[in-house]
Amino acid sequence: MDRHAVHYLPILTTALSAVFCIVLLRAAMVRRSGPHLWWWAAGVFFYGLGTALESTVTLGGNSVALTKAWYIAGALLGGYPLAQGVAYLLLHGKIANLLAIVTLAVVALASLAVILSPADLSQLEHHRPTGAVIAWKAVRWTTPLINLYAFVLLVGGAAWSARRYAGSPETRHRAVGNAFIAVGALLPGVGGAMAKGGLVEALYVGECVGLILIWIGYGIIAARHRASRGPAPQ
Repeated sequence: MDRHAVHYLPILTTALSAVFCIVLLRAAMVRRSGPHLWWWAAGVFFYGLGTALESTVTLGGNSVALTKAWYIAGALLGGYPLAQGVAYLLLHGKIANLLAIVTLAVVALASLAVILSPADLSQLEHHRPTGAVIAWKAVRWTTPLINLYAFVLLVGGAAWSARRYAGSPETRHRAVGNAFIAVGALLPGVGGAMAKGGLVEALYVGECVGLILIWIGYGIIAARHRASRGPAPQ
């Protein structure tokens, strides 16, 4: 495979994820404002782990173990913890807890199934990870359900919050921040859809730009929170 600059982009995304994860962990420890920041930190961690595995496969070569690890980190855990963090912001605590229990069980079972699944070696690509390697089709059917949950809460929740806060000058920064988060959360899915058509570079760009936009959105909201020393809802 001919390597271009875009093939090194997951390395940048991984580095940005590491720094962003530290920022979120520090905020969670200082603010103690609920579990959402811990969930977001976990989401950014797995996001970065997924892109680290992508760069390893793209630049160093693939294997069944790498593909399965990438599938768990990226396809199952890439967006889900971020969405669960939004659930704790937008929903009643008991409902968010119930959703966390149910969805964690689904994700854990799906991850175990990925590990135990036989591999279809005819689908293994040397420089591109793909879920087609996982022979148990039922495992791959659970992924759209998890991703739909993540899409509804993360993208939908951010979009709803942006619309909710857009009407008042005092909360407009939250509208802008949530708009960035909504677009940023949407881009990896768009890139992933294009990657299924063979344009894997679109996934790498979508992941990097998406993470940057999410970080910008979070930064806009958190900066005003620090200035006002008030609560910073989604």
